[in-house]
Amino acid sequence: KVGDKVMVLARSGLWQEVVNVPASQTFLMPEGMSFEEAAALLVNYITAYMILFDFGNLRPNQSVLIHMAAGGVGTAAIQLCKTVENVTIFGTASASKHDSLKESGVAHPIDYRTMDYAEEVRKISPKGVDIVLDPLGGSDTSKAFNLLKPMGKLITYGVANLLTGQKKNLMAMAKTWWNQFSINALQLLHHNKAVCGYHLGYMDEEFELVGGVVAKLVNLYSQGKIKPKIDSVWPFDQVADAMRQMQEKKNVGKVILVPEAPKEESKKEEN
Repeated sequence: KVGDKVMVLARSGLWQEVVNVPASQTFLMPEGMSFEEAAALLVNYITAYMILFDFGNLRPNQSVLIHMAAGGVGTAAIQLCKTVENVTIFGTASASKHDSLKESGVAHPIDYRTMDYAEEVRKISPKGVDIVLDPLGGSDTSKAFNLLKPMGKLITYGVANLLTGQKKNLMAMAKTWWNQFSINALQLLHHNKAVCGYHLGYMDEEFELVGGVVAKLVNLYSQGKIKPKIDSVWPFDQVADAMRQMQEKKNVGKVILVPEAPKEESKKEEN
């Protein structure tokens, strides 16, 4: 209804003060949730939830490898893993983020810049892991598949390897494309493994499916079991700095854009 505080899902076009979305893509914010948390919740937590539970079928005593563990989907996935008993989490991130990851529940943080994460996982778990969340693409998807235990599941949901540095490097992109993982049904049969692909952007018409997931997430939030991790909040006129924060991989959690700096708003109220 008019005046309700809502979270919204939209493929694009949210970097503006006023947006128009179908009512079916709006969801009531739970009590006590800030607008910043609401902005950080839907895309990351729906993605992490459906990957882990709908595709991954995560159960107690299993193990999960989470790439980009300090990012938005990564932090959501860690929190959701903690809602299941005795799940062992491996997480890749730069070394400066390891203490934060350990505090959040990652048993084994791995610095992908200085170590071969597949080797590090094997040292601790020789058979590999039950679930790999793959936002990387390219040759990393092959590594993920090889790291799966029997009956393990690989869920690919991005191709971050296509984006290298400040500019898209065409050679790097071509190499990533050339090295992309490929397997046929007969090969899968012999491996006893599953490969799944996930893209929330193509769930536009799945109102009931997505709505059911949001209801579960709101319930988990209300119970205090999940809480969006906000790295920093930036006004629109500092969008370049906000992007740099992510580009330089400094963020732990979500980088949020707001139309105006909070301080300016408080000054207006004082006036």
